[in-house]
Amino acid sequence: MSRTKRITAPWYPILYVRGYAATMSEIETTTADPYMGFNIGSTMARQNAAMDVVRFIFESPLVRLMKDHDYVDAFVNGGTDHPPGSVPARSVWVYRYYEPVSKSLGSGKRESMEAFAEGLRAFILEVRRAVCGDDAQALADFKVHLVAHSMGGLICRTYLQNICRHGASDPADNRRLQLSAGAASDPLVDKVYTYGTPHSGIDFGPFNAPDLGPLDRMQVANFNRDRMRQYLRIEDEKTPVHSLDGAFPAERFFCFIGSNHRDYDAFYGLSKHAAGAMSDGLVRIDNASVQDAPRAIAFRSHSGPHGIVNSEAGYQNMRRFLFGSVRVTVTLEVEALTLPRAIQEHRDAGRSIKGSYHFDVACQVRGAANYLLNERRYAHESAVLKTFDELIGEHKPVYLFTGYLTDAARMASDRALMFAIDFGVRVPAFEVERRFWFNNHFEGFMYQETVSFAIRDTSIRYGLASENGLGEAPRQVEQTPLPGGGREIRVAVHTRANLRPGFKGTLVLHAEPWS
Repeated sequence: MSRTKRITAPWYPILYVRGYAATMSEIETTTADPYMGFNIGSTMARQNAAMDVVRFIFESPLVRLMKDHDYVDAFVNGGTDHPPGSVPARSVWVYRYYEPVSKSLGSGKRESMEAFAEGLRAFILEVRRAVCGDDAQALADFKVHLVAHSMGGLICRTYLQNICRHGASDPADNRRLQLSAGAASDPLVDKVYTYGTPHSGIDFGPFNAPDLGPLDRMQVANFNRDRMRQYLRIEDEKTPVHSLDGAFPAERFFCFIGSNHRDYDAFYGLSKHAAGAMSDGLVRIDNASVQDAPRAIAFRSHSGPHGIVNSEAGYQNMRRFLFGSVRVTVTLEVEALTLPRAIQEHRDAGRSIKGSYHFDVACQVRGAANYLLNERRYAHESAVLKTFDELIGEHKPVYLFTGYLTDAARMASDRALMFAIDFGVRVPAFEVERRFWFNNHFEGFMYQETVSFAIRDTSIRYGLASENGLGEAPRQVEQTPLPGGGREIRVAVHTRANLRPGFKGTLVLHAEPWS
């Protein structure tokens, strides 16, 4: 490796923290893999114009970081024991926290989440020494990006919310780990990206993962919400367990979430049945995000051949979040929902009316091949679901997704950053007086449209596929300045006037500088 001391944001070292291994056999398999899964890719299929099936190969997040962004692998000569200041900042490291637990490489005894988090602090300091040496400027500029799968994300949170705030479990270790006793310590972290992390725990059917105390040989209690409050040090009962509790900026913590429960075959296939729809086969969508953090969803399972880590969508979201230049957040404001005539008559007569609307939202960027940045669909049992009363009574904006755009996607012929949103509103199965009403009911979408956006330095344009063509964004729209140099635009989306059932709303897009 070439010697370098210069550290320039956002090109910080990337530390990968893998997920949970239940049995000792799985721990041994995990420690036998140098990259603990971050090197695993996938092979998909697509068709060309001649209808031939062509392989689509995703080489793995590790290889892609090397190809796309000139990162290097930190392993040299079988290890990571580097001379101080000898490793480039653009390096990928693997926190091998299960080694002390394995029988072949360690004691064979289980460690606590707190111990894993303390080990992460020691590892970050090891990386800092290898990258910075004794260069004062490099040490001042040093940070890392944490990229974690499943339980690895909870270890990262334990580090941020417990260890950096409260010190090591043994106060004597504070000096070794360079932690301030009784005061918040610099975590040396710039951004955190999690794949399928159960930030609100894991539920099997209606039950949260149990805490069996001494009988819990596989540490299932790590996903029990009461135990999570302990190792995350969330002491106020009113603070939800998926909160960062002020320990780290939520906007710099991205949650990538899977929605394909059927392709997850771990635990003899029992997990996907217990977790059910609206999950990745282990972690439910509602449990997989940090409070107020940006997030996106893909039709991928928790792990395996169709898992979220070894997916193009997961990698593209990760690299754009870590290195992108523009953050795009899209919400929906619902202004009106017109009911079918018969349903409206029942409502006018004072009868109880219930109905839940599904909103399909999928986002793609220009030039994307075989992936979407975000995909929530009714057909995948992952669409955004809101009740009629929520939409009409509260008038709260509906969060759709957050995505990041990169300057690397600009084209010489057109410097705009472009992306498109497939958006659909599905007719609900209404209930009248708590009974489903199927008279004249048809399944389907009452509104569907693809909206293309082109973001330039001075303007944001959009276009509707039904009127302007797919990928065309000729329409100028008024921009509202946002604090920090961002811009807001509003795009009307609605069915034709007087249609029943009907929908009228506004897509609100915030485009903000990102670093």
